[in-house]
Amino acid sequence: MIQDNIFEKSEQMLERVLKSIPLGSQTFSKSKTQYPFGVSPFFMQSAKGSHVTDVDGNEFIDFMNSLGAITLGYNDEDVINAVKNQLEEGTIFSLPHPTEHMLAEKLIELIPSAEMVRFGKNGSDATSGIVRLARAYTKRDYVVVCGYHGWQDWYIGSTPRNLGVPKCVQELTLKFEYNNIESLDKLFKEYKDQIACVIMEPMNFSHPKKGFLEEVKELTHKNSALLAFDEMITGFRYSLGGAQEFFNVIPDLASFGKGMANGYPISAVVGRADVMQLLEEVFFSFTFGGECLSLAASIATIEKFQKYPVIEHMKKQGSKILDKVSTLITEHELNDIFEINGQPCWTIFNMKDTEQYNSWTIKTLFMQEMIKRGILTLGINLITYSHTDEDIEKLLNAYTEVMPILQNGIRNNKILDLLDCEPLTPLFKTR
Repeated sequence: MIQDNIFEKSEQMLERVLKSIPLGSQTFSKSKTQYPFGVSPFFMQSAKGSHVTDVDGNEFIDFMNSLGAITLGYNDEDVINAVKNQLEEGTIFSLPHPTEHMLAEKLIELIPSAEMVRFGKNGSDATSGIVRLARAYTKRDYVVVCGYHGWQDWYIGSTPRNLGVPKCVQELTLKFEYNNIESLDKLFKEYKDQIACVIMEPMNFSHPKKGFLEEVKELTHKNSALLAFDEMITGFRYSLGGAQEFFNVIPDLASFGKGMANGYPISAVVGRADVMQLLEEVFFSFTFGGECLSLAASIATIEKFQKYPVIEHMKKQGSKILDKVSTLITEHELNDIFEINGQPCWTIFNMKDTEQYNSWTIKTLFMQEMIKRGILTLGINLITYSHTDEDIEKLLNAYTEVMPILQNGIRNNKILDLLDCEPLTPLFKTR
């Protein structure tokens, strides 16, 4: 167990980095806003499999896995070898490389909605491409969302993090509630013949009610709009064909990314050929869209999914977490504060506000104690093919030890006394 504050180098580095990089990170969810100062690392140095080592030399079992970008495990040898081979041939060229159509054809083979494919680098590239394409295809302006879809104006303008987004853009994005088909129906009635598409995460933390996704598709098509699934997290975790294959609800368009290349930067827009064909006119173009190292990494990653029981392994290991943590919550009579839900491959340990503490204060104590025990998590458990039985056992032992600490802190109003740091500040929720 990491007993004391041994993050001196990390904290010194943060002080230095903040002078040159706002937030000290390129990614909001990896920044100082998410990790309590004094009890957390802020910079990683290396990684292998399911383990990461910070700049101070502390080792952790990682259950964040680069926000879901890692599916096989860090530095997977098969992926590295594919990248090395491609590196010798070239990284990027003045004309397309065969790896582009090789990967596109593989996605078409595996993903039910994929008849044509275009590549980007980040999830925001793909979701924004979908929205622009849907607006062009339907000749409508409004977009309906459910879930988190990236940093671009069209989406982030609908959240509290909308600074810098013109109000006229903010007003074009509407929200509906997951598992509440009436909330979507209401929007279609209020904005009759004005909605271009519904873009949603087919599942995040809550399971879809029976028939919900089918109803969303039916209602969307009834109103002559396009249905798009944002499969950044669910793709290549729920099944090889994504959540659309898992739930057998096929959208018109879908976005994939994150773990499809085991950590290399790539995303994809896939969908119906008649809609996708319009991308010859809609401007969706990147200098590095055909960068070959990421394409080669993605092919190698997907081939490993096909060759080995990657998804089955994720399900087996994640199911242990769901079962054990649910039991611990009940045993400690904390069902009013905590719940764990999601699919086994991606579970979330949710926390609610109490009369005495907000959820972020409770989360700070949780993170402090998990980090002490060598577990890197924000309450999210993203499973990879590299997570061993021993890794899962250590995680569950940590939950077993931390749960009574949380119980004591909440029930006896002692959380602030138990903290070795200042509580995290409440932030906007993306889901």
